[in-house]
Amino acid sequence: FAALPALQKFGFSFFTTNVWNPVTSDFGALAPIYGTLVTSAIALLIGVPVSFGIALFLTEMCPAALRRPLGTAVELLAAILSDEGFDVGFGDYVQPALKSVFGDLWILGPLFQGAPNGIGMLSAGFILSIMVIPFIASVMRDVFEITPPMLKESAYGLGSTTWEVVSRVVLPYTK
Repeated sequence: FAALPALQKFGFSFFTTNVWNPVTSDFGALAPIYGTLVTSAIALLIGVPVSFGIALFLTEMCPAALRRPLGTAVELLAAILSDEGFDVGFGDYVQPALKSVFGDLWILGPLFQGAPNGIGMLSAGFILSIMVIPFIASVMRDVFEITPPMLKESAYGLGSTTWEVVSRVVLPYTK
């Protein structure tokens, strides 16, 4: 209800205007909304496959003695964002390499434009992906673990590979 006065004054144009001028009391939320959507999409494009791989490794391929320590390490992954050097390293090494590979593509190109200084949509999406990976991996790991061991053991007993067990037993069961 706190946003009701803004919506009454500006109407729907509040969501479609990019102007933010406190002097003239003219405000629009298009830029923050666009930034949120783009960085969230980048984070999910990076985070979901990485989380899937982590959860798959922890539930199916990791030795039993390492499952708990590695699972804890993954959940603590979000703590590395407190290091200020991350932005510098991203701007100095990762962003220029990505710009040289993807900079000319018509959809991805705008994400890599500008000076590689570690700020912008790409680095924000990348940092956000690191923040969501522990949560997504944890949920996926819990979902993969509900598959009854008898089903997996039966598939292995019939000669299935690990990937066949995952793709034909674990994923369909957890779907």
